[in-house]
Amino acid sequence: MSSPYLAASTGRRRARARTLRIAAVLLLGAAFSACWDGVSRGTPPPSGLRTVAPSMTTIAGSGASTPSAGATMSGGASDTAGPHGRFVATGSMVAVRGGQVAALLPDGRVLIACGSDQPVTEVFDPRSGTFSATGPLIVPRTTGATATVLEDGRVLVAGGSDSSLDQNPLASAEVYDPTSGLFAATGPMRRGRSGHTASLLSDGRVLIAGGTDGAGGALSSAELYDPKSGTFTLTGSMTIPRSGHAAAVLADGRVLLAGGTDGSRLPLASAEIYDPGKERFTAVGPMSAGRMAASAVSLADGRVLVLGGNASMVNEIPLASAETFAPDTGQFTRAGQMAEARDGQTASLLEDGRVLVAGGGSDNVAELFDPQTGQFAPAGSLSVTRATHTATVLKDGSVLIAGGVIGGADERSAELYLP
Repeated sequence: MSSPYLAASTGRRRARARTLRIAAVLLLGAAFSACWDGVSRGTPPPSGLRTVAPSMTTIAGSGASTPSAGATMSGGASDTAGPHGRFVATGSMVAVRGGQVAALLPDGRVLIACGSDQPVTEVFDPRSGTFSATGPLIVPRTTGATATVLEDGRVLVAGGSDSSLDQNPLASAEVYDPTSGLFAATGPMRRGRSGHTASLLSDGRVLIAGGTDGAGGALSSAELYDPKSGTFTLTGSMTIPRSGHAAAVLADGRVLLAGGTDGSRLPLASAEIYDPGKERFTAVGPMSAGRMAASAVSLADGRVLVLGGNASMVNEIPLASAETFAPDTGQFTRAGQMAEARDGQTASLLEDGRVLVAGGGSDNVAELFDPQTGQFAPAGSLSVTRATHTATVLKDGSVLIAGGVIGGADERSAELYLP
Protein backbone atom coordinates (compact mmCIF):
# COMPACT_ATOMS: atom_id res chain seq x y z
CA MET A 1 0.00 0.00 0.00
CA SER A 2 2.99 2.29 -0.12
CA SER A 3 3.54 4.71 -2.98
CA PRO A 4 6.47 4.61 -5.46
CA TYR A 5 8.01 7.43 -3.42
CA LEU A 6 8.22 5.13 -0.41
CA ALA A 7 8.90 1.85 -2.22
CA ALA A 8 12.52 1.68 -1.08
CA SER A 9 11.82 2.80 2.47
CA THR A 10 12.79 0.81 5.52
CA GLY A 11 10.17 -0.58 7.89
CA ARG A 12 10.50 2.53 10.04
CA ARG A 13 9.93 4.84 7.11
CA ARG A 14 6.91 2.81 6.02
CA ALA A 15 5.50 3.08 9.51
CA ARG A 16 6.04 6.82 9.42
CA ALA A 17 4.31 7.00 6.07
CA ARG A 18 1.25 5.42 7.67
CA THR A 19 1.46 7.94 10.51
CA LEU A 20 1.65 10.76 8.01
CA ARG A 21 -1.23 9.20 6.15
CA ILE A 22 -3.79 10.09 8.78
CA ALA A 23 -2.19 13.26 9.98
CA ALA A 24 -1.90 14.69 6.51
CA VAL A 25 -4.70 12.89 4.81
CA LEU A 26 -5.33 15.95 2.67
CA LEU A 27 -2.84 15.41 -0.11
CA LEU A 28 -2.52 11.66 -0.15
CA GLY A 29 -4.57 11.12 -3.27
CA ALA A 30 -2.61 13.73 -5.22
CA ALA A 31 0.81 13.52 -3.62
CA PHE A 32 1.22 9.84 -2.84
CA SER A 33 -0.85 6.79 -1.98
CA ALA A 34 0.82 5.64 1.21
CA CYS A 35 -1.50 4.47 3.94
CA TRP A 36 -1.42 5.85 7.37
CA ASP A 37 -3.79 4.42 9.89
CA GLY A 38 -4.23 6.80 12.72
CA VAL A 39 -3.07 9.80 14.52
CA SER A 40 -1.88 9.36 17.91
CA ARG A 41 -3.02 11.96 20.16
CA GLY A 42 -2.10 11.20 23.68
CA THR A 43 -5.15 12.07 25.70
CA PRO A 44 -6.69 11.01 28.95
CA PRO A 45 -10.37 11.03 27.94
CA PRO A 46 -12.92 9.88 30.46
CA SER A 47 -10.91 10.44 33.59
CA GLY A 48 -8.31 12.89 32.36
CA LEU A 49 -8.26 15.10 29.30
CA ARG A 50 -11.38 13.52 27.89
CA THR A 51 -10.12 14.07 24.35
CA VAL A 52 -9.90 11.15 21.94
CA ALA A 53 -8.07 11.08 18.64
CA PRO A 54 -7.78 8.84 15.57
CA SER A 55 -4.65 7.17 16.28
CA MET A 56 -5.33 6.25 19.92
CA THR A 57 -7.03 6.94 23.19
CA THR A 58 -4.97 7.40 26.34
CA ILE A 59 -7.00 7.45 29.52
CA ALA A 60 -5.78 8.32 32.97
CA GLY A 61 -6.58 5.59 35.42
CA SER A 62 -6.40 5.25 39.18
CA GLY A 63 -5.37 2.62 41.67
CA ALA A 64 -2.29 0.48 42.18
CA SER A 65 0.72 0.90 39.93
CA THR A 66 0.94 -2.75 38.91
CA PRO A 67 -1.52 -4.75 36.77
CA SER A 68 -3.20 -7.95 37.79
CA ALA A 69 -1.06 -11.06 37.74
CA GLY A 70 -2.92 -12.61 34.82
CA ALA A 71 -2.34 -9.56 32.68
CA THR A 72 1.43 -9.88 32.87
CA MET A 73 1.71 -13.58 32.19
CA SER A 74 -0.48 -14.48 29.23
CA GLY A 75 1.71 -13.12 26.45
CA GLY A 76 4.95 -14.90 27.23
CA ALA A 77 8.13 -14.08 29.09
CA SER A 78 9.16 -10.89 27.32
CA ASP A 79 10.13 -8.34 29.94
CA THR A 80 12.22 -5.22 29.29
CA ALA A 81 13.18 -3.14 32.29
CA GLY A 82 14.35 0.46 32.59
CA PRO A 83 15.26 2.89 35.39
CA HIS A 84 11.73 4.33 35.36
CA GLY A 85 9.41 1.38 34.78
CA ARG A 86 9.30 -1.72 32.60
CA PHE A 87 7.37 -3.32 29.76
CA VAL A 88 5.94 -6.85 30.05
CA ALA A 89 4.16 -9.03 27.51
CA THR A 90 0.43 -9.66 27.52
CA GLY A 91 -2.00 -11.44 25.20
CA SER A 92 -2.23 -10.62 21.49
CA MET A 93 -5.19 -8.95 19.80
CA VAL A 94 -7.77 -10.93 17.84
CA ALA A 95 -6.99 -8.97 14.64
CA VAL A 96 -3.95 -7.21 13.21
CA ARG A 97 -4.42 -3.45 13.42
CA GLY A 98 -2.62 -0.18 12.74
CA GLY A 99 -4.04 3.25 13.50
CA GLN A 100 -6.91 1.80 15.50
CA VAL A 101 -8.78 3.54 18.32
CA ALA A 102 -9.03 2.45 21.96
CA ALA A 103 -11.28 3.43 24.86
CA LEU A 104 -11.29 2.54 28.56
CA LEU A 105 -14.67 1.13 29.56
CA PRO A 106 -16.27 1.75 32.99
CA ASP A 107 -15.55 -1.82 34.12
CA GLY A 108 -11.82 -1.46 33.39
CA ARG A 109 -11.76 -3.34 30.09
CA VAL A 110 -10.49 -1.68 26.91
CA LEU A 111 -12.41 -1.48 23.64
CA ILE A 112 -10.25 -1.76 20.50
CA ALA A 113 -11.85 -0.89 17.14
CA CYS A 114 -11.05 0.24 13.59
CA GLY A 115 -7.57 0.08 12.04
CA SER A 116 -8.70 -2.78 9.81
CA ASP A 117 -10.77 -3.20 6.66
CA GLN A 118 -12.96 -5.61 8.61
CA PRO A 119 -15.64 -4.56 11.16
CA VAL A 120 -14.24 -6.83 13.90
CA THR A 121 -13.78 -5.20 17.31
CA GLU A 122 -12.43 -6.60 20.57
CA VAL A 123 -12.01 -5.95 24.27
CA PHE A 124 -8.98 -6.41 26.50
CA ASP A 125 -9.59 -7.79 29.99
CA PRO A 126 -6.82 -6.74 32.42
CA ARG A 127 -7.79 -9.54 34.82
CA SER A 128 -6.92 -12.29 32.36
CA GLY A 129 -4.55 -10.33 30.12
CA THR A 130 -6.47 -11.50 27.04
CA PHE A 131 -8.38 -10.00 24.10
CA SER A 132 -11.75 -11.34 22.96
CA ALA A 133 -14.08 -10.41 20.11
CA THR A 134 -17.12 -8.24 20.80
CA GLY A 135 -19.94 -6.90 18.61
CA PRO A 136 -18.73 -5.75 15.16
CA LEU A 137 -18.81 -2.21 13.85
CA ILE A 138 -21.76 -1.39 11.62
CA VAL A 139 -19.35 0.23 9.15
CA PRO A 140 -15.66 -0.76 8.84
CA ARG A 141 -13.40 2.22 9.51
CA THR A 142 -9.85 1.68 8.29
CA THR A 143 -8.28 5.02 9.08
CA GLY A 144 -8.87 8.39 10.73
CA ALA A 145 -11.79 7.57 13.06
CA THR A 146 -12.20 8.75 16.66
CA ALA A 147 -13.50 7.02 19.78
CA THR A 148 -14.90 9.00 22.72
CA VAL A 149 -16.08 7.60 26.03
CA LEU A 150 -19.38 9.29 26.88
CA GLU A 151 -20.49 10.16 30.42
CA ASP A 152 -22.82 7.15 30.54
CA GLY A 153 -19.96 4.77 29.68
CA ARG A 154 -20.91 4.16 26.05
CA VAL A 155 -18.34 4.85 23.33
CA LEU A 156 -18.95 7.13 20.33
CA VAL A 157 -17.06 6.05 17.19
CA ALA A 158 -17.26 8.67 14.45
CA GLY A 159 -16.01 9.30 10.95
CA GLY A 160 -12.82 7.93 9.47
CA SER A 161 -12.48 6.28 6.09
CA ASP A 162 -13.65 2.94 4.75
CA SER A 163 -10.48 2.55 2.70
CA SER A 164 -6.78 2.65 3.46
CA LEU A 165 -6.36 5.61 1.10
CA ASP A 166 -8.67 7.89 3.14
CA GLN A 167 -10.39 9.05 -0.04
CA ASN A 168 -13.90 8.41 1.23
CA PRO A 169 -14.39 10.14 4.61
CA LEU A 170 -17.43 8.82 6.45
CA ALA A 171 -20.21 10.91 7.97
CA SER A 172 -21.62 7.90 9.79
CA ALA A 173 -21.24 7.35 13.53
CA GLU A 174 -22.12 4.58 15.95
CA VAL A 175 -22.22 4.00 19.70
CA TYR A 176 -20.88 0.94 21.55
CA ASP A 177 -22.80 -0.28 24.59
CA PRO A 178 -20.45 -2.16 26.98
CA THR A 179 -23.41 -3.89 28.62
CA SER A 180 -24.79 -5.48 25.46
CA GLY A 181 -21.46 -5.59 23.61
CA LEU A 182 -23.15 -4.19 20.50
CA PHE A 183 -22.90 -1.09 18.29
CA ALA A 184 -25.94 0.99 17.33
CA ALA A 185 -26.13 3.68 14.66
CA THR A 186 -26.31 7.32 15.73
CA GLY A 187 -26.03 10.68 14.00
CA PRO A 188 -24.85 10.96 11.25
CA MET A 189 -22.39 13.85 11.31
CA ARG A 190 -23.21 16.87 9.18
CA ARG A 191 -20.42 15.92 6.79
CA GLY A 192 -17.91 13.16 6.23
CA ARG A 193 -14.52 13.66 7.86
CA SER A 194 -11.35 11.71 8.64
CA GLY A 195 -8.28 12.78 10.61
CA HIS A 196 -10.45 14.99 12.84
CA THR A 197 -10.43 15.25 16.63
CA ALA A 198 -13.17 14.39 19.13
CA SER A 199 -13.22 15.97 22.60
CA LEU A 200 -15.64 15.27 25.45
CA LEU A 201 -16.92 18.56 26.88
CA SER A 202 -17.88 19.18 30.50
CA ASP A 203 -21.60 19.16 29.64
CA GLY A 204 -21.39 15.69 28.10
CA ARG A 205 -21.44 16.77 24.47
CA VAL A 206 -18.60 15.90 22.06
CA LEU A 207 -16.76 18.44 19.93
CA ILE A 208 -15.82 17.11 16.48
CA ALA A 209 -13.37 19.42 14.71
CA GLY A 210 -11.61 19.56 11.36
CA GLY A 211 -10.37 16.61 9.36
CA THR A 212 -10.16 15.99 5.63
CA ASP A 213 -12.94 16.14 3.08
CA GLY A 214 -11.39 13.44 0.88
CA ALA A 215 -10.86 15.79 -2.05
CA GLY A 216 -7.44 17.09 -1.07
CA GLY A 217 -8.69 19.71 1.35
CA ALA A 218 -8.85 20.22 5.10
CA LEU A 219 -12.02 21.21 6.93
CA SER A 220 -12.53 24.24 9.16
CA SER A 221 -16.01 23.16 10.19
CA ALA A 222 -16.86 21.72 13.61
CA GLU A 223 -19.92 20.08 15.10
CA LEU A 224 -21.30 19.00 18.45
CA TYR A 225 -22.70 15.57 19.28
CA ASP A 226 -25.49 15.40 21.86
CA PRO A 227 -25.68 11.90 23.42
CA LYS A 228 -29.20 12.58 24.70
CA SER A 229 -30.65 13.18 21.25
CA GLY A 230 -28.11 11.20 19.27
CA THR A 231 -27.67 14.08 16.82
CA PHE A 232 -24.87 16.28 15.50
CA THR A 233 -25.25 20.05 15.03
CA LEU A 234 -22.83 22.55 13.50
CA THR A 235 -20.99 24.92 15.82
CA GLY A 236 -18.57 27.77 15.10
CA SER A 237 -15.83 27.09 12.56
CA MET A 238 -12.10 26.95 13.34
CA THR A 239 -9.99 29.97 12.44
CA ILE A 240 -8.29 27.90 9.70
CA PRO A 241 -8.83 24.43 8.19
CA ARG A 242 -6.99 21.61 10.01
CA SER A 243 -6.48 17.88 9.64
CA GLY A 244 -4.12 15.64 11.58
CA HIS A 245 -3.99 18.16 14.43
CA ALA A 246 -3.81 17.53 18.19
CA ALA A 247 -6.48 18.42 20.75
CA ALA A 248 -6.66 18.57 24.54
CA VAL A 249 -9.40 19.65 26.94
CA LEU A 250 -8.25 22.37 29.35
CA ALA A 251 -9.06 22.50 33.07
CA ASP A 252 -11.63 25.26 32.48
CA GLY A 253 -13.50 23.19 29.88
CA ARG A 254 -12.19 24.89 26.78
CA VAL A 255 -10.42 22.85 24.08
CA LEU A 256 -6.95 23.49 22.64
CA LEU A 257 -6.38 22.49 19.01
CA ALA A 258 -2.84 22.73 17.65
CA GLY A 259 -0.88 22.02 14.49
CA GLY A 260 -1.96 19.69 11.71
CA THR A 261 -2.09 20.72 8.07
CA ASP A 262 -4.38 23.03 6.12
CA GLY A 263 -3.90 21.27 2.80
CA SER A 264 -0.47 22.67 2.01
CA ARG A 265 2.69 20.57 2.10
CA LEU A 266 3.85 22.18 5.33
CA PRO A 267 2.64 21.55 8.89
CA LEU A 268 0.93 24.24 10.93
CA ALA A 269 2.47 25.95 13.94
CA SER A 270 -0.76 27.80 14.67
CA ALA A 271 -3.17 26.90 17.47
CA GLU A 272 -6.63 27.91 18.66
CA ILE A 273 -9.04 27.42 21.53
CA TYR A 274 -12.71 26.47 21.40
CA ASP A 275 -15.01 28.01 24.02
CA PRO A 276 -18.11 25.78 24.49
CA GLY A 277 -20.06 28.60 26.12
CA LYS A 278 -19.59 30.94 23.18
CA GLU A 279 -19.29 28.16 20.59
CA ARG A 280 -16.40 30.08 19.10
CA PHE A 281 -12.75 29.43 18.19
CA THR A 282 -10.00 31.99 18.99
CA ALA A 283 -6.38 31.93 17.81
CA VAL A 284 -3.62 31.46 20.42
CA GLY A 285 0.10 30.73 20.33
CA PRO A 286 1.65 29.92 17.91
CA MET A 287 3.84 26.89 18.66
CA SER A 288 7.58 27.06 18.16
CA ALA A 289 7.41 24.49 15.35
CA GLY A 290 4.90 23.29 12.81
CA ARG A 291 3.66 19.76 13.65
CA MET A 292 1.46 17.15 12.01
CA ALA A 293 0.37 14.08 14.01
CA ALA A 294 1.70 15.51 17.26
CA SER A 295 0.57 14.31 20.70
CA ALA A 296 -1.14 16.62 23.19
CA VAL A 297 -1.60 15.82 26.88
CA SER A 298 -3.16 17.97 29.61
CA LEU A 299 -0.86 18.05 32.64
CA ALA A 300 -1.92 18.10 36.28
CA ASP A 301 -0.88 21.76 36.64
CA GLY A 302 -3.22 22.85 33.83
CA ARG A 303 -0.63 23.21 31.10
CA VAL A 304 -0.71 21.12 27.91
CA LEU A 305 2.32 19.18 26.67
CA VAL A 306 2.63 19.02 22.86
CA LEU A 307 5.37 16.81 21.46
CA GLY A 308 6.74 15.01 18.42
CA GLY A 309 4.94 14.72 15.13
CA ASN A 310 6.19 15.38 11.62
CA ALA A 311 7.66 18.57 10.18
CA SER A 312 7.11 17.71 6.51
CA MET A 313 4.39 16.04 4.53
CA VAL A 314 6.79 15.02 1.79
CA ASN A 315 10.22 14.37 3.30
CA GLU A 316 9.26 12.64 6.57
CA ILE A 317 10.99 14.75 9.20
CA PRO A 318 10.05 13.45 12.67
CA LEU A 319 10.43 15.86 15.57
CA ALA A 320 12.19 15.40 18.90
CA SER A 321 11.06 18.77 20.22
CA ALA A 322 8.33 19.42 22.78
CA GLU A 323 6.60 22.47 24.21
CA THR A 324 4.01 23.37 26.81
CA PHE A 325 0.96 25.59 26.45
CA ALA A 326 -0.09 27.85 29.34
CA PRO A 327 -3.85 28.60 29.21
CA ASP A 328 -3.50 31.74 31.34
CA THR A 329 -1.15 33.41 28.86
CA GLY A 330 -2.20 31.65 25.66
CA GLN A 331 1.45 31.07 24.81
CA PHE A 332 3.71 28.07 24.16
CA THR A 333 7.11 27.57 25.84
CA ARG A 334 9.78 25.15 24.65
CA ALA A 335 10.39 22.10 26.86
CA GLY A 336 13.26 19.63 26.87
CA GLN A 337 14.09 17.59 23.78
CA MET A 338 13.21 13.91 23.53
CA ALA A 339 16.16 11.59 22.99
CA GLU A 340 14.39 10.21 19.91
CA ALA A 341 12.62 12.05 17.10
CA ARG A 342 9.11 10.59 16.84
CA ASP A 343 5.93 10.53 14.79
CA GLY A 344 3.21 7.95 15.24
CA GLN A 345 3.99 7.95 18.97
CA THR A 346 1.60 7.83 21.92
CA ALA A 347 1.72 10.04 25.02
CA SER A 348 -0.03 8.89 28.20
CA LEU A 349 -0.58 10.77 31.46
CA LEU A 350 0.49 8.58 34.40
CA GLU A 351 -0.89 8.73 37.94
CA ASP A 352 2.20 10.55 39.28
CA GLY A 353 1.81 13.35 36.70
CA ARG A 354 4.58 12.22 34.37
CA VAL A 355 3.93 11.42 30.70
CA LEU A 356 4.93 8.15 29.04
CA VAL A 357 6.00 8.58 25.40
CA ALA A 358 6.20 5.33 23.45
CA GLY A 359 6.86 4.31 19.85
CA GLY A 360 7.11 6.34 16.68
CA GLY A 361 10.90 6.37 16.69
CA SER A 362 13.73 4.46 15.05
CA ASP A 363 14.11 2.11 18.02
CA ASN A 364 11.93 0.75 20.82
CA VAL A 365 13.12 2.97 23.69
CA ALA A 366 10.34 4.83 25.54
CA GLU A 367 10.69 8.09 27.48
CA LEU A 368 9.12 9.83 30.47
CA PHE A 369 8.42 13.56 30.61
CA ASP A 370 8.65 15.16 34.06
CA PRO A 371 6.51 18.35 34.24
CA GLN A 372 8.49 19.62 37.22
CA THR A 373 11.83 19.62 35.39
CA GLY A 374 10.53 19.91 31.84
CA GLN A 375 12.90 17.13 30.80
CA PHE A 376 12.66 13.60 29.37
CA ALA A 377 14.25 10.46 30.84
CA PRO A 378 14.48 6.80 29.68
CA ALA A 379 11.48 4.59 30.47
CA GLY A 380 12.59 1.12 29.42
CA SER A 381 12.05 -0.45 26.01
CA LEU A 382 9.06 -1.78 24.15
CA SER A 383 9.35 -5.41 23.06
CA VAL A 384 9.22 -4.23 19.43
CA THR A 385 9.51 -0.96 17.55
CA ARG A 386 5.97 0.19 16.75
CA ALA A 387 4.08 3.26 15.50
CA THR A 388 0.41 4.28 15.11
CA HIS A 389 -0.46 1.95 17.98
CA THR A 390 -2.74 2.76 20.91
CA ALA A 391 -1.81 3.40 24.54
CA THR A 392 -4.50 3.21 27.23
CA VAL A 393 -3.91 3.89 30.92
CA LEU A 394 -5.71 1.19 32.90
CA LYS A 395 -7.43 1.64 36.25
CA ASP A 396 -4.45 0.17 38.11
CA GLY A 397 -2.10 2.73 36.56
CA SER A 398 -0.41 0.42 34.05
CA VAL A 399 -0.53 1.24 30.33
CA LEU A 400 -1.76 -1.10 27.60
CA ILE A 401 0.24 -0.70 24.36
CA ALA A 402 -1.45 -2.50 21.46
CA GLY A 403 -1.03 -3.07 17.74
CA GLY A 404 0.37 -0.49 15.39
CA VAL A 405 2.82 -0.77 12.52
CA ILE A 406 5.95 -2.87 12.91
CA GLY A 407 8.38 -3.15 10.01
CA GLY A 408 5.78 -1.74 7.63
CA ALA A 409 3.04 -4.22 8.54
CA ASP A 410 0.10 -4.02 10.95
CA GLU A 411 0.60 -5.88 14.21
CA ARG A 412 -1.57 -7.79 16.70
CA SER A 413 0.89 -8.00 19.61
CA ALA A 414 0.38 -6.06 22.84
CA GLU A 415 2.32 -5.27 26.01
CA LEU A 416 1.93 -3.50 29.34
CA TYR A 417 3.99 -0.70 30.84
CA LEU A 418 4.39 -0.94 34.61
CA PRO A 419 5.39 2.48 36.04
